[in-house]
Amino acid sequence: MVSDGPIEADAVVIGAGPVGLFQVFELGLLEIKAHVIDALPFPGGQPAELYPDKPIYDIPAIPVCTGQELVNNLLKQIEPFGATFHLGQEVSTVEQQVDGRFFVATSQGTRLLTKTLFIAAGVGAFQPRALKLDGIEAFEQKQLFYRITSPDACAGQNTVILGGGDTALEWAATLSMPGPGKAKSVTLIHRRDAFQAAPANIARMRELCEHDKLRFMVGQPTGFTTDGDRLTALQVTDPQAQTHNVPADVFLVFLGLSPKLGPIADWGLDIERKQLVVDTEKFSTSVPGIFAVGDINTYPGKKKLILSGFHEATLAAFGAAPIVFPEKKVMLQYTTTSTQLHRVLGVTPPALD
Repeated sequence: MVSDGPIEADAVVIGAGPVGLFQVFELGLLEIKAHVIDALPFPGGQPAELYPDKPIYDIPAIPVCTGQELVNNLLKQIEPFGATFHLGQEVSTVEQQVDGRFFVATSQGTRLLTKTLFIAAGVGAFQPRALKLDGIEAFEQKQLFYRITSPDACAGQNTVILGGGDTALEWAATLSMPGPGKAKSVTLIHRRDAFQAAPANIARMRELCEHDKLRFMVGQPTGFTTDGDRLTALQVTDPQAQTHNVPADVFLVFLGLSPKLGPIADWGLDIERKQLVVDTEKFSTSVPGIFAVGDINTYPGKKKLILSGFHEATLAAFGAAPIVFPEKKVMLQYTTTSTQLHRVLGVTPPALD
C-alpha cells in the first residue's frame, strides 16, 4: 500500500550549489542521508548556472578548476551517500511540528517531514538585475540575454555588452578573441570609466581597446531601434548628452544579481540584511534544527567564499547529529584511518606493509 503522506527524512538540504553538495558529504560521513531541493533543474547552483567555464583558484589542493568541474567533482564525492534530489522546485513552506520535526513543501507538491533542515541557498533566489528600458523585455531570450554559458550565440554577430563587473569584462574579452565564438564586433558600455572588476580583467579590456579589437563607451542605453520584430541598434547617451546608435544583433546585460530571499523571509528566522543570523559553533539559525551555511548566512567575520562554506557545512553536520541520533555519541573520525568511514564511503583502505 502506497502512503500519500510526506516523505520522512533525517535531513533536507535547500540548495544544490557547492556548499549544499558538500553538506550532503559531511552528513553522509555521519550516516545521515539527505534530500536536496533546488529551484534550478540541475545541481551546481551559481557556478553551474552563471559561470560554468570560469576558472576558480581558491579551492584547497586544486590549483585551478572551472565552476562546472568543481560541481562534477562534488557530485562524484557524494555518490556513496545516495542523496535524493528534488530539482526544479522551490521550497514554499517550512513549518515546525509538535514533535520538533519540520514539514517542508515545494512548488511542485513534494512534501517532506524532516528532523533537520539545512539552508544552503546562496543569496536566496538570485535573479539578474533587469535593464529598465521601456519595451526591451520583448527581446529577452531572443537577442537580449542576462545569462550566457557559451559564445556560440554571439559568433559573427554585432554584440553589445552592458556592465562594469568581472562578468561583463570577461565576456567582452572572450568574444573579442579569435576563435569559433568570435563576435563580428564587441562594444562594452558602462556608465563610467571605472570598473568593479579584477585588475587583470580591466588591464586586458584596455589592451583590447588599444588594439581596436574591442570598443568601450561611457554612457547609458536610453532607447533602441528595430527592423520588424528584430532589435538592430541601441541608442546610448554619453555624459555630454550626445546619443549614439550602436549596432546590436546580440545584447548582453550584466548588471549583477539581485538577492531575493523569497519564502525564506517568512520562516520565522532571524534575518540581518537579507541574510540568516547563525552561531559559529554549529551554524544553527535562531530556530534549533534549522542550519544555514554558505552565502545565505551572516556572523561576525563572515567571508563569502566557497571554502568558508565547506567549513560551515562540517560544523553544521556535527551540530545536527545529536538531533538525528539523540542516543548516539558522535565521535570525530578521520577518513584516512576510520574503518567505519571506509565502509560508508565504500572504499577499501590500502593494505599496511
